[in-house]
Amino acid sequence: MKKLFVLFILTAVFLSACGSKETTPVAAGSGTVTYQSEDGPVQVPANPQRVVVLTRFLTGNVMLLGVPLVGVDEMSKANPNFQEKLKNVEVVTDESIEKIIELKPDLIIGLSDINNIDKFKKIAPTVTYTYGKVDYLKQQLEIGKLLNKEKEAQAWVDDFTARTKKAGEEIKAKIGANATISVIETFNKQLYVYGDNFGRGTEILYQAFGLPMPEKVKEMTKKEGYFALSTEVLKDYLGDYIIFSKNADEDNSFQNTETYKNIPAVKNGHVYEADAKAFYFNDPLSMEYQLAFFMKNLLGK
Repeated sequence: MKKLFVLFILTAVFLSACGSKETTPVAAGSGTVTYQSEDGPVQVPANPQRVVVLTRFLTGNVMLLGVPLVGVDEMSKANPNFQEKLKNVEVVTDESIEKIIELKPDLIIGLSDINNIDKFKKIAPTVTYTYGKVDYLKQQLEIGKLLNKEKEAQAWVDDFTARTKKAGEEIKAKIGANATISVIETFNKQLYVYGDNFGRGTEILYQAFGLPMPEKVKEMTKKEGYFALSTEVLKDYLGDYIIFSKNADEDNSFQNTETYKNIPAVKNGHVYEADAKAFYFNDPLSMEYQLAFFMKNLLGK
């Protein structure tokens, strides 16, 4: 019966879109607003109450603004900072068409390269973003516009900008304006170092704080935003301070090598380990966590 019901709903939503290039769903009792998306204007609920976010990169952006979520990706659900708030939220992917129909979303948010976007548009208004097209602050403002909470988004941007500016000045005064810092992480058994806009606190360290990265890191992460490291070249990429976004499930055996142990930052006790599962992203909630981590470890606050 359940499969028949889902099939019926699928047929209904697809047929309702026939003969019309663009659907205009109406949120119950709240009307719609026009959002200027990357792909043109989209009619979205003025007060969305059942949002599905198909990308881990934007879950925290929506959560910060207090908009109810009914579906998120698996990594968002596993984020220690999100677990309590998302405990009753379903895990979905861009292949979960039937499941998402059952969730009855009034808005779907994803990245521009998601699968099945045409199907999603027939279920609910769907808005996508190109990852990295705008910086983390502008991204939050865009989500604020989408959710009709632009003032709240702007308030966070202004406050976070002021707090990171102050913290950056204090950190430079303490560790030295020229002290370099590197962000590393083991992912799928490979050690990586990250550039200035790849989550893991890099936006805060390099953009907001204005701390320098080692020249080699700057050079090799310019194109992709990250660079794979071998143990032999570690000394060229690890700065005076190291942030290690550490996943305990990964192979972190490089820490046991003499090469790593002899790196100045390691010998000086300037390595700070963070929980990778809470540290991956550059959404506002993750960045609040990262900021608190940096202030505790680099300033002792």
